[in-house]
Amino acid sequence: MSPLRAPILPTEVRETVKLYLDGKIDQWYSLQNRVGVAFILNVTDIAAAHDMLEKLPLGQAHLMSFELIPLGPLNPLRQLQGMSTGPQ
Repeated sequence: MSPLRAPILPTEVRETVKLYLDGKIDQWYSLQNRVGVAFILNVTDIAAAHDMLEKLPLGQAHLMSFELIPLGPLNPLRQLQGMSTGPQ
């Protein structure tokens, strides 16, 4: 671990837990075979996700990098027999 990150981590964890408890982070995972985490965020806008992560302590200290990947429903499932795209 970077000696610059160590003193920030307790605050980073508290702020991340607050986002989880506020419903902004839906799920979080540790990455296997490398350092880092993956968050499933409850936001509809990439700019909002970026802003939220940059406001975390490691983001403010410029000690964190991240990649934002938009997720959505698996739309091919709508092709299954009996599935409808309209209201029921």
